[in-house]
Parts: sequence; C-alpha cells; structure tokens
Amino acid sequence: MNVEIVSFGYLHAAPPAAHLMLDLRSHFRDPHVSPELRFLTAEDESVRHAVLATPGIVPLITAAMLAADAFAAGPGGGDLVIAAGCQGGRHRAATVALTLAHQLTGAGHTVTLHHRDLHKPVVHR
Repeated sequence: MNVEIVSFGYLHAAPPAAHLMLDLRSHFRDPHVSPELRFLTAEDESVRHAVLATPGIVPLITAAMLAADAFAAGPGGGDLVIAAGCQGGRHRAATVALTLAHQLTGAGHTVTLHHRDLHKPVVHR
C-alpha cells in the first residue's frame, strides 16, 4: 500500500482530503508560543525535540501507525492519505508527519511525504 502523508496549517487554507486526519491544534502545546522556536520549523532539531517531548504525541503517532496497518489489511486496497494539521503547519504537523513517515517506511510501507505549508511565513496571532 502506498501512503501519502501531508502536513498543513489550518490558518493557510482548507485541510486536504484525507482518509485519516490528525488535528493537533487543541490537544498539544504549540511551539509557536516559544519565541526561540517561533521562526524555526520541523527541519530544526530543537523543534522536533520540543514536539516529540509533548505528552501524548508519541502515542498518537503509534496510533496512526496502527491505523495505517489496519487500512493496509483491509480488502479494499488502494492508497491511504494521512493528513496532520496544526495552526501554521511549521511545527507540530510537520514533525508528526515526518516522524510517521519514517516509522511507516521502516515498517515496509511505501511513503510519500509532502509539507504543504512548512515554508510559508509565520502566522502572527
């Protein structure tokens, strides 16, 4: 099964169509509130570390892996699209998408990763 993972920011545009949507806005601390992380992205180790240290994120990624395996085991076949969204798409969503892509690839899935809003300007709120 091919898995497409898309990270995005709800403040930039409507969410992409997906079979599995991970909305990270309300339940997980936003690194944007830390001035030292605000203008960084998931490409920076300090952002990835901050996101992955957030309580609940690692179990959510594990649950998404299990969900992907369940979709793969189904009789319908076809590709699976997983979308991860946060406010701006630069921190939480991109880190979760990147980590999930690495883990699914390691588990033998063919994965395509796309960060829709990673390089868009920081949304000031």
